[in-house]
Amino acid sequence: MMKEFLGNSYLFGSNAPFIEALYESYLQDPQSVEPRWRSYFDELQRLDDGPADVSHAEIQQRFLELGKHHRAAPVGTTARPVQFEKQFGVLQLIAAYRTLGVRNADVDPLGRLEKPHIAELEPGHYGLTDADMDTVFAAGTLVWKREAPLREILQFLKDTYCRTIGVEYMYMSDPTHKRWVQEHLESIRSTPHYDAGMKRHILERLTAAETLEKYLHTRYVGQKRFSGEGGESIIPQLDVLLQRAGEAGVQELVIGMAHRGRLMVLVNTLGKMPKDLFAEFEGKHDAGLLAGDVKYHMGFSSNVMTPGGPMHVTLAFNPSHLEIVNPVVEGSVRARQHRRQDREGDHVLPVLIHGDASFSGQGVIQETLNLAQTKGYGTGGTVHIVINNQIGFTTSDPRDARSTLYCTDVAKLLEVPIFHVNGDDPEAVCLVTEIALEYRMQFHRDVVIDLVCYRRLGHNEQDEPMVTQPLMYKRIAKLPTTRKLYADKLQAEGVIGETDAEDMIAMFRKALDTGHHTNKTILENYKPPFSADWAKYIGHKWNELDDTRLPLEKLKALAERITAVPDNLKLHPRVQKIIDDRRAMARGELPLDWGMAEHLAYATLLDEGYSIRLSGQDSGRGTFFHRHAVLHDQNRERWGQGTYTPLQHVSDKQGDFVVIDSLLSEEAVVGFEYGYATSSPNELVLWEAQFGDFANGAQVIIDQFIASGEVKWGRMCGLVMLLPHGYEGQGPEHSSARIERYLQLCADYNMQVCVPATPVQLYYLLRRQMVRPYRKPLIVFTPKSLLRHRESVSPLEEFANDSFRPVNEDWDAKDIDPAKVTRVIFCSGKVYYDLRTGRKARGIHNLPLVRIAQLYPFPHDDFRALLERYKNATEVVWCQEEPRNQGAWHRIQHYLLRHLLPHQKLYYAGRDSSASPAAGYKQLHDEQQKTLVDQALTLAGGTEPRAIPLPRPLLAGEDY
Repeated sequence: MMKEFLGNSYLFGSNAPFIEALYESYLQDPQSVEPRWRSYFDELQRLDDGPADVSHAEIQQRFLELGKHHRAAPVGTTARPVQFEKQFGVLQLIAAYRTLGVRNADVDPLGRLEKPHIAELEPGHYGLTDADMDTVFAAGTLVWKREAPLREILQFLKDTYCRTIGVEYMYMSDPTHKRWVQEHLESIRSTPHYDAGMKRHILERLTAAETLEKYLHTRYVGQKRFSGEGGESIIPQLDVLLQRAGEAGVQELVIGMAHRGRLMVLVNTLGKMPKDLFAEFEGKHDAGLLAGDVKYHMGFSSNVMTPGGPMHVTLAFNPSHLEIVNPVVEGSVRARQHRRQDREGDHVLPVLIHGDASFSGQGVIQETLNLAQTKGYGTGGTVHIVINNQIGFTTSDPRDARSTLYCTDVAKLLEVPIFHVNGDDPEAVCLVTEIALEYRMQFHRDVVIDLVCYRRLGHNEQDEPMVTQPLMYKRIAKLPTTRKLYADKLQAEGVIGETDAEDMIAMFRKALDTGHHTNKTILENYKPPFSADWAKYIGHKWNELDDTRLPLEKLKALAERITAVPDNLKLHPRVQKIIDDRRAMARGELPLDWGMAEHLAYATLLDEGYSIRLSGQDSGRGTFFHRHAVLHDQNRERWGQGTYTPLQHVSDKQGDFVVIDSLLSEEAVVGFEYGYATSSPNELVLWEAQFGDFANGAQVIIDQFIASGEVKWGRMCGLVMLLPHGYEGQGPEHSSARIERYLQLCADYNMQVCVPATPVQLYYLLRRQMVRPYRKPLIVFTPKSLLRHRESVSPLEEFANDSFRPVNEDWDAKDIDPAKVTRVIFCSGKVYYDLRTGRKARGIHNLPLVRIAQLYPFPHDDFRALLERYKNATEVVWCQEEPRNQGAWHRIQHYLLRHLLPHQKLYYAGRDSSASPAAGYKQLHDEQQKTLVDQALTLAGGTEPRAIPLPRPLLAGEDY
């Protein structure tokens, strides 16, 4: 227990009751206390001139006084010797170095700032003087000696906590974790002990890094590459990480990093051929990518031989949004772990490489860290490496960059160790990497390495850093490179000869001249197990092989299974009513509502072997009390018990079904689910927004990954986004899911944008997403009020005899004479029901209302066929609830105009343009809704758009 006490605090006062009780136990029976405490109390008795048995109340008072004043106070009438007080001072000094020693650590290769004076690190703070330096004191829980002279104890503490490695860990509440860190650092005084072979290997990796950077700098003068010079230690660091991880059983490792130093990692760590990199500098590109990306954003994968066998290593693609790749990597890792049934994270490891300014500055860091220990998003711990070059573009003053002492302080929310290490001491870098990895593998928690280095060049190769950082860059100009410093050190140690370092450089330059790398661990022609096969999804169109029908009897059987509830599960009365209704739907006695249709779609896919992952805020129940995928026992008495998920009991050989109530995050969670979907083509991955417009918190993920990931990087993805949308008077933030934003991003058949208006359409949409050999993101604008609309239901027979229809004829088409139609109204979603109600109230006949359920890719053939049916119409109206400058209008008018017959005109009916998506006043909303319905039905106030000529006729199958 003593190690836990000393690991928690170096001020004893708050722990006095604990010590008093422990000491009382010692007085009664010394064998009843832990050996270290027994030895400690024995030492107190030896130092005490008074009687051995002292009142426990007096002992408590002494400890309280020590905690308050750092000095001993007299106890009763018996005076303690000064030595007693000094012993406690030594123990406090030890705890102070464990807590504050990092402040005086030599971790900055530039030495820009003077080390602060920390009084608690001075022996005099505890009444210890030079005269005490040769006095032998008990060393407490130091992983070293039981006792030693103060001079040796102080030197031990400085060696362990104040050289080129500094560590923060005393804030962790778990004493086991704290003691683990102490044992791994104190047992070796934070000092590496590598043999000559390992030292030469570290130098070889440093040489590979530096030589590549200088080669590119001279061969491609002025071209942007975001050099990693000044942080070359990342290359031996990653080498050690990969090799030790493989030795520990890791079989896959996924890296996420921004552009700084990325080319160095691509070539020297992952084994990308330099000749391929040179081709990119020279303007050659992959003809298979419609858009492509710059070379320092590209991803790569390879296979590396380790002591534990082959390891598949992936560097994730990343845009310029620095840390945005982090949740994407975590999601990809989770998918790979699921594929391997790696529930603890022993076989797939995420590694995130950060920048110092972005790690402290970008909110996605906090969101991603907060995923780490959650049920739905944990990956068994991440190794974080911060390439801390002490500058962000032109900002190097910490007072401008952050409000915390260290750039890594945000990671303390996870209570994990943070290792700060001097990048110019590559052996120390490798040592903390080994320790950090071992911590992650043992405790399955995140760990952070702050690689303190510098940026030798400007933000990019065209930038001049001396303009804003003259002092910093004067120091950098005088500083030898990390490779040079280490080569000189090894030469002084006799590890290498006089010419060995230069010979290494010459060897690397020769390899680069031939376009090759020198990483001998890269495996060629090795196919890793558990890899995902995307080949079968290439080259297909959105409307191919989309027949997803199943026999009616099969649907009834599955519907019966997902409405079965254990007898001992007491449901809430409202939920019980929903389940009872669903049972009637399964029997065909009631038409299916949206919640049942969604469940049935999932059940059919699970039965066919597909796994399903659904996440979002309140997704288990559903924001609008409609899903109830997880049923809760109202009689449960214990936390974490009393739930039942019917979709996990569909069949014996079904796929996995997981529904996750996510943390209150959009950016990190959507990024996670995107990463998951890009690594799992056979799993239906869905993210649901609480309200559709809440997705704007994840706009960077939508723009940079979901919409453009395939054309930039060739990364296919079948992620489904469920975005509740509809105008019901709930105000600006709970009405529109911003259809216009997604349509603006649509091109190159990059994704699907759909607005189903009936439950059966949703059913077929979800089934189609998996059954077709086609993997594109699916954006579904889901209903709110329609969830309980009496007309927005679908009979069970339609689920067996129909298919997803991108364009839907009027329900009342049988009562409409096409020859008498003069106006056709096209719309999407909920407004159809408002129009139908308005048409009926006005007694209007022969006015068809046509729903377009798929806005992109636009169903040209289906639309043309409907328009041909009503070829006598002269007025074609697009009606929407959204304001004119929002919704589908600006995109869809081009499609509508393209297919109009010569005698037809296109009109708009909807809200006027508005800066806000919706009115905040219910009365104003009602007025606007009534007006837009009137416009559509009567063209009163309807607006004719200006026709926009197309530059040329579209070719067959072409779109934009």
